[in-house]
Amino acid sequence: MVFSQVRRAAVAALLTSSVAWPVSADTGSGSYLAGRQAIYQSDYVAAERYYSQALRFDPQNTKLLESVLLARIALGDIEGALPVAEITDAGEGPNQPGRMVIYANLIAQEKLDELLARDPETQGVGPLVDGLVIAWAHMGNGAVTQAMEQFDSVATQEGLSEFALYHKAMALASIGDFEGAEEVMGAENAAVSRISRRAALARAEILSQLDRNEDALLFLDDVFAAGNDPFIENYTARLTAGETLPFTHVRTPRDGMAEVFYSVGAALNSDAADDYVLLYSRVASFLREDHIDAALLTAELLEELRQYDLAVEAYRSVPPDSFDYHAAELGRAEVLRQSGKTDAAIEVLQNLALQQPGLPGVHVALADLLRQQEDYAAAVSSYDTAIGLTDAGVGASWFLHYARGISHERLKNWDKAEADFRKALELNPDQPQVLNYLGYSLVERREKLDEALDMIERAVAARPDSGYIVDSLGWVLFRLGRYDEAVDHMERAVELMPVDPVVNDHLGDVYWAVGRAREAEFQWKRALSFIDPEDTDGEADPDRIRRKIEVGLDAVLNEEGAEPLKVANDG
Repeated sequence: MVFSQVRRAAVAALLTSSVAWPVSADTGSGSYLAGRQAIYQSDYVAAERYYSQALRFDPQNTKLLESVLLARIALGDIEGALPVAEITDAGEGPNQPGRMVIYANLIAQEKLDELLARDPETQGVGPLVDGLVIAWAHMGNGAVTQAMEQFDSVATQEGLSEFALYHKAMALASIGDFEGAEEVMGAENAAVSRISRRAALARAEILSQLDRNEDALLFLDDVFAAGNDPFIENYTARLTAGETLPFTHVRTPRDGMAEVFYSVGAALNSDAADDYVLLYSRVASFLREDHIDAALLTAELLEELRQYDLAVEAYRSVPPDSFDYHAAELGRAEVLRQSGKTDAAIEVLQNLALQQPGLPGVHVALADLLRQQEDYAAAVSSYDTAIGLTDAGVGASWFLHYARGISHERLKNWDKAEADFRKALELNPDQPQVLNYLGYSLVERREKLDEALDMIERAVAARPDSGYIVDSLGWVLFRLGRYDEAVDHMERAVELMPVDPVVNDHLGDVYWAVGRAREAEFQWKRALSFIDPEDTDGEADPDRIRRKIEVGLDAVLNEEGAEPLKVANDG
């Protein structure tokens, strides 16, 4: 299909409006292939650059146009995507992303009549988005009756009822009809109010506007479990104090249309591909810059797509005065950690701990990161703070004692470590990680071996396919002198973790104990080959393993002044 002069001019315009990247002298195939590789890696910055270059050589190529369009939406450049969207919209076949961009720009330009004039059958995004956007467009034109009829029409479609009724309630609340909004939100055990966190908080605002703060408090208590969510705690404190909460969730028709794209994207998030959901969250943020949930969704999607710089940018868009700021900063720290910027991640968490010292989750995140960096003393301090802020027995409080116990153990503070491990088991008696760690530690210390065996057997029963735990069972049997019994478990552990140096080293010791010296030497050599030379804190000691290969385990034990191998119940 040959482009018209108008479409050629449009392509030229969209290219010249982009950054003037250098163009190679070839046919553009190199740029195309580089763009494909970039989009495969979700590198939208590079994809937009290379596809735009390739488009200069082949301006009629629909696939290139669509690729530039998707990259610009993913980058949040909804205005920059418009020229491309208009070209693709004039072509043949469905073009949902382009139509989303056209919708968004028409809304931003307040061209609601032009939006309403589009035929949903041939120019629409999809039944739910089209239906709700049309209703909100009627609200924007002051045609409230038509809007309500449209919301009700969408609600009759299978599977779309709760979405439509939620938006109907938001529309009523946006014009001050809080009684009408509550009639929708409170119907059938407040089913619509329970579809999302935003819906629940919106109902609390509506109830407060109706001077029903007590009902709002009861509803929030019913919906949200006890925890440390600053947003909910703020609402609860203000409602308790008798303050009337302003209605903030949807203030204008444009807010409502932003909410359409966000709520659909959030609903798709668990089922659709991340790069597809990203289109919805980006459009929502374009239409409403202060939509914090859309910003957080965008950041989480980019994090999943490993676009760490873009994810950091999205997390940073959440302002410090937002009650979700802590969530954004926790997310930003995690992205920095994943991208290898550990010091920056620690700095973010340390600053957040100073800004919001009463949130245990912040101290836990900091402690976990410090522990991963082997700064065990600092980790203990942060775990101390987190435990002090957490009610015993609430949620995963057992894990705090477990993690602090690991830190104490690494600091060789065994009494404190054991106390923490036993406290974790008191809170969660059958937790296999704790049973294994405490049991294995006792084995290594050669203390309470019978109790250690019982713990590890319980851990194996819970996690029979965990190589670490199966290894622990084989090792405790070895320590107890039950060498023949240890063989099967150690072999199974190596099957589960074939390249782990510690497990291979342990199997070598077990083989030696049962007289299989050649196989023991083979396993020790395997263990040596798997040791990371940069891991100076590893349990597998390469020098000791080399010595065992040279003279055997019995001689090494004798040199160390350790007890010799002895079969259980022997003489």
